[in-house]
Amino acid sequence: MRDHRKHPRKQIELSIAFRIGDGPRVDAICRDLSLGGMFIETSSSAPFGATVEVLLSLQGLKQVAVIPSVVRWTTPEGMGVQFGMMGARETYALTQLLGSL
Repeated sequence: MRDHRKHPRKQIELSIAFRIGDGPRVDAICRDLSLGGMFIETSSSAPFGATVEVLLSLQGLKQVAVIPSVVRWTTPEGMGVQFGMMGARETYALTQLLGSL
């Protein structure tokens, strides 16, 4: 199967959270990460095409980053999300994290 990702993903284990719409915060684990998205290990996956907010702590940011995302695929173990627009600070902090992996 051909990988169509614009940004290569790196393996990581990172505690994150996400929110589907106005729903409650759901704690989860990020298993791989790129500048374009991540795989979220969770038993509470959102359906394909759903809009979710990914919440994660990034070094150098005073507040938790809230990244708008779209679910691009799901498995019984979790979901792959594509990040939407991020601010310059979030993009920089995420690039720094990826560079350290």
